[in-house]
Amino acid sequence: MNLRPERRDEVELNMTSLIDVVLLLLIFFMVSTTFERQSELNITLPKASEEYTDPKVDEVNVYLDSAGRVSVNDRMLVNSQVLTIREALRDASHDMDNPPIIINADAQATHQAVIKIMDAARQLGLTRITFATQRLDEELSN
Repeated sequence: MNLRPERRDEVELNMTSLIDVVLLLLIFFMVSTTFERQSELNITLPKASEEYTDPKVDEVNVYLDSAGRVSVNDRMLVNSQVLTIREALRDASHDMDNPPIIINADAQATHQAVIKIMDAARQLGLTRITFATQRLDEELSN
């Protein structure tokens, strides 16, 4: 008669395969998820077919010529650096509550010059930006 108790083997769980499966599921969901891209600026682009309306008092008009010179509300700036544009926009919009910024850029103006104006407006928290266009009658008749 054997009075010694039987030794039972301890149950061993192998977690390696479970960790691999969970890691693969995590990678799958991370890759297949679409992320929403949000822009810092809300831009309303005007339609080229609309007629020009007279400027309102609570607008800030920024003019950019083909040489890169900038003027804000018909006041020519000494240079076209972001800091200078920002200060001019601050002075022009100090009495207004988030006025629309209308960028009147020459067709030959560089993209970088327009981005400088938009960046200066963003730094001030001015998010209502639009672009002025001219109506092309010959293209509308076709």
